Amino acid sequence: MSTKAPTQTEYETGVVPRELAPRSVDPRTRIGHVHLKTADIDRVHAFYVGILGFDVVLRMRDALFLSAGGYHHHLGFNTWESKGGSPPPPGTTGLYHVAILYPTRAALGDALRRLAEAGWPLDGVNDHGSHEALYLRDPDGNGLELAWDRPEDQWPRDEQGHLTFSGNRLDLEGLLKEGMEATTKTE
Repeated sequence: MSTKAPTQTEYETGVVPRELAPRSVDPRTRIGHVHLKTADIDRVHAFYVGILGFDVVLRMRDALFLSAGGYHHHLGFNTWESKGGSPPPPGTTGLYHVAILYPTRAALGDALRRLAEAGWPLDGVNDHGSHEALYLRDPDGNGLELAWDRPEDQWPRDEQGHLTFSGNRLDLEGLLKEGMEATTKTE
């Protein structure tokens, strides 16, 4: 295990890691999509398409692939091993949450508006300093974090450039207002 901490000058953007892997993965690596088991394709379609507004790339009897902006798929769902199933019980390992990153605060505010209009409950909210986040469960009980990142130059860091999360109170009213204003402008 490498304990050498890099300096800020070794990283042009982003966060300075607190620990480097012995052989770090290529820094251009990204998470491409998430594929989840579901108990009911229609139910996840109603939530992710009907409420959150993702586009359907492909729908089959036992699978659904969704996208934002024409990517081949950001989210996949299937009932191949889980049709009619139940979520894993608390206290077991597995997925904690999937983070869906919105491009602007207004877009996150629009997601909050959609959830409120649908009467969809939130588990929590937070302003982490680097990003603002809404936490909830999808129809299968999977954890979701809906978030937007502040510009990197606004992220809270210590003297060495390490990220320092904050647990500030999220301004829900302001977030919702910004989402409503953006929606009004696009209609």
